[in-house]
Amino acid sequence: MALKNNLTRFMADISLRTKLIVGSALATFGGLLLGLTLLLWFADSALSQLLVTQFKVLATIFVVAVLFAIGVSYVSTQHLTRSLMALEVGLLNFKDNDFSVSLPVGGDKQLQALAQLFNESAEAMRKERQYIYQRELLLDKVIQSSPNVMLLLDDDKRVIYGNDAARHLFNQGGGIAGSALSELMAQVPDELEAALNKPKDGLFSLPSLDREGEQETWHLSRGQFLLNGQYHHLILLKQMTRELNRQEVAVWKKVIRIISHELNNSVAPIASMVNSGRMITSDLNDPKLKLIFDTIEDRTSHLSQFIFNYARFAKLPLPTKSAVDWLKLTAQLKQHYAFKLEHELPVESAEFDLIQMEQVLLNLLKNAHESGSSVEHISLSIFDTRLSDGTAGICIEVNDAGAGMPPEVLRQALLPFYSTKQSGTGLGLPLCREIVEAHDGRISLHNRDERGLCVRLWLPQ
Repeated sequence: MALKNNLTRFMADISLRTKLIVGSALATFGGLLLGLTLLLWFADSALSQLLVTQFKVLATIFVVAVLFAIGVSYVSTQHLTRSLMALEVGLLNFKDNDFSVSLPVGGDKQLQALAQLFNESAEAMRKERQYIYQRELLLDKVIQSSPNVMLLLDDDKRVIYGNDAARHLFNQGGGIAGSALSELMAQVPDELEAALNKPKDGLFSLPSLDREGEQETWHLSRGQFLLNGQYHHLILLKQMTRELNRQEVAVWKKVIRIISHELNNSVAPIASMVNSGRMITSDLNDPKLKLIFDTIEDRTSHLSQFIFNYARFAKLPLPTKSAVDWLKLTAQLKQHYAFKLEHELPVESAEFDLIQMEQVLLNLLKNAHESGSSVEHISLSIFDTRLSDGTAGICIEVNDAGAGMPPEVLRQALLPFYSTKQSGTGLGLPLCREIVEAHDGRISLHNRDERGLCVRLWLPQ
């Protein structure tokens, strides 16, 4: 058994070409030897004696024949050897993830078929690799552009991957790959650190970086999966403030629609009965009765206007965008409210719903005039801007020199039904926010350094 194993290992170490050459030589030698044996066996004594005496000649013939067989085998196996070596090199390149190698197609049909099959496989692998590479680039672009914070950790809680939002949240835009999560948590607010230390998903609030005194709501979710025999942990942080605000506004809109429907069902019959009552009692000419009818009619009219204002907020249509000329828009605004135009207007026109955005700017200019500010200190600015992620947009600012807003009012100014005015409906600024956000924009309010309020709108180009 040991001898058999040693012989098997010895044969495995010999190359295929050597085996073919040795096999050809042995076959030639064996054929000649077999032929000579048969000749001696069947030949008569005289011929057998002659063959024996010509041993040197026979030996020379044997040697020449074997050498000739070796030479023929060596030449005929050259192409096979080159093809097998090329195939070996190509497979080694496959092993190293290099699919750029192609084999020359030549030789007999079997080698041609093998080379063709190898080349087709290499081409398919190249296309598949290019497809995967493009998908990885696209996926990385999507992840990097996502506002959600994404962290991939190994089982030792070290960062394997973090998108751009994660780098800005944890390290002000610097690299975080390879850092321990505990090191990153030392640079974040206590609320975020406490949420990350908890093993479950949850909601938490952080102070806003853009709006002083405001809180932003975040959602933390976790995931775990096994990759290459190791556990990996995925942490997702999503800012929920805007989504929660939208859900809150959606609830308010539903309530408004229900209340408006019920009130309209009651106001319309009352108004009809007042008209009928006037007609029936027209002959009496009673001043007190006329005062009663006038009061009812006035209050129903006021209530109808009140319902209309709220219904307009609840049924805001989707914006119909079109190109808007800045000069024409500012000229129309000045016909209603005076203001000072700061800076030069953008050269290029913008696209938004003119009627809706005009309503927004009229509301803001009206608030500025009612803020106690002098007219000469009310200004409007329109200029091109670009966000930190490179998104181009238009910034519109309305500034006044009024009393500004106290912090508690500033926090609730964009909520529906909140108003500090005695006759206010609390829908002016919320309606502005609805219109701006329907244009995929943003609205923010800030007290100015010296005196007054700045309302800033940002709209994407």
